[in-house]
Amino acid sequence: MSIKLSISSFIFLALLLAGCSKSDSGDETKKEEVSQHDSAEERDLNRIKARPELLDRLEIGQPFLIDLADRIQVPSRVQVDEERTAQIGSYVTGRIIEMYVVLGDYVKPGQRLARITSPDLTQAQLVYLRALSRTVVTQKSFDRARHLLAEDVIPLAEVERRQSELEIAQAELSAATDQLKLFGMQESDITELRKRAKVLSSIDIKATREGYIIARNVIVGQVVQPADLLFQVADLSYVWVVGDVPEQIVRDVRLGQHVEIIVPALSGAPLDGVIIFVSDTVNRLTRTVTTRVLVENPERKLKPDMLANMHIADTQHKTLVVPESAVVRELDQDYIFIVLSDGNFQRVPVKLGPEVSNLRPVIEGVTADDRIVTEGSFHLDSERKLAELE
Repeated sequence: MSIKLSISSFIFLALLLAGCSKSDSGDETKKEEVSQHDSAEERDLNRIKARPELLDRLEIGQPFLIDLADRIQVPSRVQVDEERTAQIGSYVTGRIIEMYVVLGDYVKPGQRLARITSPDLTQAQLVYLRALSRTVVTQKSFDRARHLLAEDVIPLAEVERRQSELEIAQAELSAATDQLKLFGMQESDITELRKRAKVLSSIDIKATREGYIIARNVIVGQVVQPADLLFQVADLSYVWVVGDVPEQIVRDVRLGQHVEIIVPALSGAPLDGVIIFVSDTVNRLTRTVTTRVLVENPERKLKPDMLANMHIADTQHKTLVVPESAVVRELDQDYIFIVLSDGNFQRVPVKLGPEVSNLRPVIEGVTADDRIVTEGSFHLDSERKLAELE
């Protein structure tokens, strides 16, 4: 009896396990079918059948190859042209007693900027007058000695002694004249000093070149020294745009190359510039090479220290492109519609380069053989989104 019960129990357990296995297998099959159905629905989200009235608004074309030059964008800044600027200071230590210009004034060479009084200048003029007086006296003494020598009144040695004194006096006068010039006195000022023998208590600080006053670091009453920068005068008809080009692309940068300059503050058309300097060294910290561009600035719209972007064109090469109008964007991803058949389209993700003249270089996603929507992609994508909501 117990043996029969055991056999019955065994059969029941086997049937039970078989049923469970069949049930689990059925569940897995159902899940797989649901998953496949969901996947099919997900794929269908990028597929759209356009209505007849929408087809008339679409233009069909193909990606095509053109000669395109890459543009290297380098953050830059506007600077004064150092070849057209001058830093002006005082030649002597002294006190500023008058100011003749303010920031922004236009000056020409020789125009007065300020006036300074200096004890050093006064002392140098006194030295000059003493040297001038001694030169006059020794010159007369030498001339008289030569006359007496001709009359055989004095010996030759006396004439030679007086000649030596004259030469020393002339050397001292020359040194005193040079010192006055170093202190900023012009030849006309020295001539006036020689005629009138009157010491000038002050002297003008004058512009050394034509341009605009872009820096003034002095006020009336301030004591200044020769090492101090008092004024900066710059010709702003040309400026520099300076940028740091990454060393990986500096091979594409060369002297004389024309580049585009974009200044966000001006929000205007690109400016043309010419590369006039490429550094021979690499910055060890930033791994960049300093590049300088000369830009014409006739209206002085470009201001020193303005931010700019330097667009350097690379050599041209064949590039596959699509029109900007063919591209739709969603969640930071670019898409293009490919024609499957009449009225049926597939939206595919693509990787594109920056826009150049309303064209987008193709990196990956479509080929030259694909038929794509070149105009009306926005309307087609709107139709697809409506179908997705249904």
